[in-house]
Amino acid sequence: MRPDEPARAVPVSRRTTLALGLASLLGLLAFGWPLVVQPGAALADATDAPLVLGVVVAAALAVLFVGLGDGGIDVKAVAMLGLLSAVGALVRPVAGGTGGVETVFLVIVLGARVFGPGFGFVLGSTTLLASALLTGGVGPWLPFQMLAASWVGLGAGLLPGRLRGWGEVAALAGYGAVAALAYGWAMNLAFWPFQLGAGTAISFVPGDPVPENLRRFVLYSLATSLAWDLGRALTTAVGVTLLGRPVLATLRRAAVRAVFGAGPARADERGGPVAGQTQATGSP
Repeated sequence: MRPDEPARAVPVSRRTTLALGLASLLGLLAFGWPLVVQPGAALADATDAPLVLGVVVAAALAVLFVGLGDGGIDVKAVAMLGLLSAVGALVRPVAGGTGGVETVFLVIVLGARVFGPGFGFVLGSTTLLASALLTGGVGPWLPFQMLAASWVGLGAGLLPGRLRGWGEVAALAGYGAVAALAYGWAMNLAFWPFQLGAGTAISFVPGDPVPENLRRFVLYSLATSLAWDLGRALTTAVGVTLLGRPVLATLRRAAVRAVFGAGPARADERGGPVAGQTQATGSP
């Protein structure tokens, strides 16, 4: 591939697209259940929450397994995924979320931009999982964090591919800020029903009309987490602006060297040398 072409470390085949769609659909249901649950339903008392979390985790990991099964993910892509996940897991505790400062989205957004939407989706999940295992942050919130971060990576990988230079950095910084805000609100929605109890003006009321619960949810998010969400958005935008160009250049050089997915058959079809071989040049 040329340096100006997007890499596809995890090619998005039909099966991968189906897995991405299924994971996202289940994720939307898991995040949005407070808006549709009926009074007296098991979810209203959180008794089915572990089951929902298990389904979400299985759906997110299915994207990786489908890619491996299709042969679209090779050892180089797995190595790059492991490397970036480890980097993200290491940089996340640097700020520890203090004051809303969050650094992990830098790795997810920039990695997904270079290596594509499928890679970005998987990178979001594996980075948050590795970070939780490293810091002991495993809990019922983790699957929701994994899926929300996966959507951040997926969106970054789907941004228009023709942007380059400072225009690309500006677009990624703007996207990162919006995605960081959306991540915070998605996490709020997942746990809003259990954090306040009943009886307040911003409490979740099972069975109430969707607009009424949405109004309470917006007020709850503004009152409890706006400062943290803005801090996360600002950190992501500033980090991408400062580090975007050198990091993107480094990752693209790695992508050119790796030639992701170019096994012997694919390389031969393009008329290039078979992976691991050199062209005859007349010299040893």
